[in-house]
Amino acid sequence: MIYLVAAVAGMAGFLFGFDEGVIAGALYLLRPQFGIDPVMEGVVTAAVPFGALLGSLIAGRIGESLGRRGSLLFAGALFVLGAVIAALATGTFVLILARGVLGFAIGIAAIVAPLYISENAPAGKRGMLVSIYQLAITLGIVGAYLVGYVFAGSWRTMFLMGALPGLALPIGIFFMTDTPRWLVSKGRKAEARAVIARVRGVAPEAAEVDSELSAIAQTVDGPAHAAGWADLMSPAVRPALVVGVGLFVLQQLSGINAVIYFAPTVFKETGFDSHATQLLATMGVGIVNVLMTFVGMALIDRLGRRPLMYLGFAGTALGLAAIALGSALGVAGLATLSVIGLIVYIGAFAASVGPLPWVMMSEIFPLKVRALGMSVASLANWAMNVVVVFSFPSLLQAVGLSGVFGFYALVCCLGLVFTWRYVPETSGVELETIEAHLRAGRPFRDLGRRKAAARP
Repeated sequence: MIYLVAAVAGMAGFLFGFDEGVIAGALYLLRPQFGIDPVMEGVVTAAVPFGALLGSLIAGRIGESLGRRGSLLFAGALFVLGAVIAALATGTFVLILARGVLGFAIGIAAIVAPLYISENAPAGKRGMLVSIYQLAITLGIVGAYLVGYVFAGSWRTMFLMGALPGLALPIGIFFMTDTPRWLVSKGRKAEARAVIARVRGVAPEAAEVDSELSAIAQTVDGPAHAAGWADLMSPAVRPALVVGVGLFVLQQLSGINAVIYFAPTVFKETGFDSHATQLLATMGVGIVNVLMTFVGMALIDRLGRRPLMYLGFAGTALGLAAIALGSALGVAGLATLSVIGLIVYIGAFAASVGPLPWVMMSEIFPLKVRALGMSVASLANWAMNVVVVFSFPSLLQAVGLSGVFGFYALVCCLGLVFTWRYVPETSGVELETIEAHLRAGRPFRDLGRRKAAARP
């Protein structure tokens, strides 16, 4: 049952990826029809992450008032509405509005869907089950690229296809219940008991149900952990804030969403003249993204956060630098070099730089400021997403592919320095130990590097 819960909530991740990636196949049709210049192209594309930024601001409040299930029903309705409006758009204003609605839905779902999975999942399977959401995002991107290839002559059909998974989310979640934690917080303990029993596949009277329900009730009824900005900016917590925000800034400024949103444009700049060939190469990038996400899931606990982060930033820098240098020097076979470079870049990103900031964000903040810290880090993610996506078309026109990718490669090199200087090793370290390490005022990067450092 829990796998079904994760799969249904994971549909929100698929929609996240689809609505990010679908613009890649539609832009070449939209440019001549609506007379879109590079600045307006950036606005149309950045409408999704900007809407997501706004959605993330209210996601927590909606999640508490409507519940996790109700919030996902609401987000699903917005996904359908945005897809339909985008398909019927008669000009850039309506298209921007539609993509803003889609982004708003993404901003809500990106917080509530993992929370819905996490609060339903048994502790021993929580990490793997929540990672289904990240995997679903990559599958959504591939789905968007595939739709762009199949319906290459109709951008309206491309956008309308997003309504199908948009309908699947509210239909699927309609037959689900809310999470035990939310139900207990609303005084509905009998319903919470039934949900725990159903998800665990045991009788409602089972001892393990009593134990879990008691633990939830104790947490919900315990002292509040209200936190303000002063707590988040305190000397003890500041190192975690630097890491949480810094990793997301570096992740986005590495250029990932410029590649996801504008992959066909990148391939065109490197010598792929046929739009169909550009889309096929783009789908190849999406498939690598999916496959390497599995690799990251397998290595994240075995190899550790810091080593995987080093490999990720090194790989992304190498892939981007190869394309930048090849483009600047005008080397023969630039098209082939660009494919190889993007495969290296996407592979390294998907296995490391992509998922690790999300994982570490949930680990490094002390309990009292965890929700606030995660919100600030998430806002940094969406804000930088908007900057990168909005600026890419204009930067490409101004400094060319070599200049843009050269900058992204430099950011990845800075990521290596940032990892060495600030990022701790949290793999296998208890959350309480992480918090005690921060409270003790020790250098954050020393956490987990030796067994002795893992003990407060």
